[in-house]
Amino acid sequence: TKKLIYASETLAGFGFGASSIALFARVAGGIYTKAADVGADLVGKVEMDIPEDDPRNPAVIADNVGDNVGDVAGMGADLFESFVGSIIAAVALANGDITLIMLPFWVAGAGIVAAMIGYFVVGTKEGASQKDLLNALLKGTMVASIFVVGFSALIIAFLFDGRESEGWKIFGCIIIGLVAGVLIGQVTEYFTSYHYWPTKSITEAGITGPATVIIQGLGVGMISTVFPVLIIVATILGCDALSESYGIAMAAVGMLSTLGVTLATDAYGPVADNAGGIAEMAELEERVRDTTDALDALGNTTAATGKGFAIGSAVLTALSLLAAFKEKAGIKDVDIGDPVVLSGALIGAMLPFLFAALTMLSVQKAAGAIIIEVRRQFAEIPGLREGTAEADSDKCVAISTQSSVEEMILPGLYAVLSPITVGFLIGPICLVGMLAGAIASGMMLAIMMANAGGAWDNSKKYIEIEGAAGGKGTETHKACVVGDTVGDPFKDTSGPALNILIKLMSIISLTVAPLMYGFDTWETAKWGLIPLAVMILGTVCVWYFFWRETQDITADVSSNNNNNSKASPEETAKPEDTAKKEEEEVDQKAGGEDVEVAA
Repeated sequence: TKKLIYASETLAGFGFGASSIALFARVAGGIYTKAADVGADLVGKVEMDIPEDDPRNPAVIADNVGDNVGDVAGMGADLFESFVGSIIAAVALANGDITLIMLPFWVAGAGIVAAMIGYFVVGTKEGASQKDLLNALLKGTMVASIFVVGFSALIIAFLFDGRESEGWKIFGCIIIGLVAGVLIGQVTEYFTSYHYWPTKSITEAGITGPATVIIQGLGVGMISTVFPVLIIVATILGCDALSESYGIAMAAVGMLSTLGVTLATDAYGPVADNAGGIAEMAELEERVRDTTDALDALGNTTAATGKGFAIGSAVLTALSLLAAFKEKAGIKDVDIGDPVVLSGALIGAMLPFLFAALTMLSVQKAAGAIIIEVRRQFAEIPGLREGTAEADSDKCVAISTQSSVEEMILPGLYAVLSPITVGFLIGPICLVGMLAGAIASGMMLAIMMANAGGAWDNSKKYIEIEGAAGGKGTETHKACVVGDTVGDPFKDTSGPALNILIKLMSIISLTVAPLMYGFDTWETAKWGLIPLAVMILGTVCVWYFFWRETQDITADVSSNNNNNSKASPEETAKPEDTAKKEEEEVDQKAGGEDVEVAA
């Protein structure tokens, strides 16, 4: 038993590794993709009035690469971290019981098989509507969930021979976790799909301008927190009643057991988005772009559903890790009325806002660099607007890459060192309060940002695909484009990054818990000064090297006697259309004479 307990403690290091790479992939990836996306949209669609994903836009390639970096790799790392964290929490809370240690591994393995079965039932007919496509993906998730239930029942019956009562209570926790995951996905779909009132209301608000689009979107995002919170609270209370903290950890394992299908559903969005980008750049016929736009709109909803699922699983995982930390640090009871605990809770509640602010500011700063470069290329490369010259896409990719790495230093520093600083400087009791405050605050902010961003995005798609409010090019459409631009860092950078924050702080706390065992408040204050000094020094260094110089994004976009910031109709035409027009002009000038054209 002692060997098993020791082995479970070393697993926390594995979780720390998973959390660290998730921080890099999710935060840096989110900054990369949204810097390129915002920069490409603001200069291309708003200033130059050229279509989305037009090959003349130098930032288009960076935007498409960013979809894979942030939305596929980032989400994969995020959910992998949750998956690993939930198993580690369950193992840590098993207290050396071999059966309880084996169970999460068996359930996770069964989930892989169930996800493979769910994959084979996903399909739809040609010309399917958005609702048909959503139902096809939901069918895969539901089938995988049903098979997980069946496999889990067999595993419980096999492992808990002679302990049937305890085993079936844990089985109930697994079921609760699965149901909670599906319900959170459905609630998220309701608030972000343009088939339902919340997203339609944002489009309607666009009639009176961008300001009302922002106001309505924020309201929708805030109200969307109600039902996921109630679902998570019901899950926590139900699992606690059945099997205490171990039951909550197993609910997280159950929720994440169908990860294969869930992650595929989420990755579907950026794949469809990139397909649309390739269709535009390859100048394929209009019907191809119409098809990819429809798939992309569905992808926005599935991505939002995946984010809701990731947030729910992150909260359950972080809560389980918090319970494991309390046990490993020798903390019995925590009184929220204790000033030390309450102080920790206030610090924890502040951290998600700080983290979200840093990532939002980073996107703005990195997007500014992209905007300057795209404007420069349009101004200095002759023939770029007309489509006769090629954009330097490599430069935008390099800017996004450098910016994303530079801008993740400060959020990463705070996420890693905050729990160590509070735990040693003040004490483990204060750290418990900090983790609880971060989980509560982080969940609200993450759900609000993810759902508001998804709803803003689909309010724009509702106009572009369904022709609502007069269709493309109207003032309502332009207002919703502004909302979509604001929503981009909300849903793809800051919101998802909060999952990483609460899990990373929890797993770091669990990793260092043995060092805090038996110490009271302020006893280890001298050791806490070291990480505090590193945080202060790191902040000063980041400001000095990366934030000190401000960017001038008011650069003139015109050159060569072109004073209009938007391209003329001739300039927005496709290159082959321009060529055809030139041929017609040559024919007219020839007046029946033979004309030789040198290639």
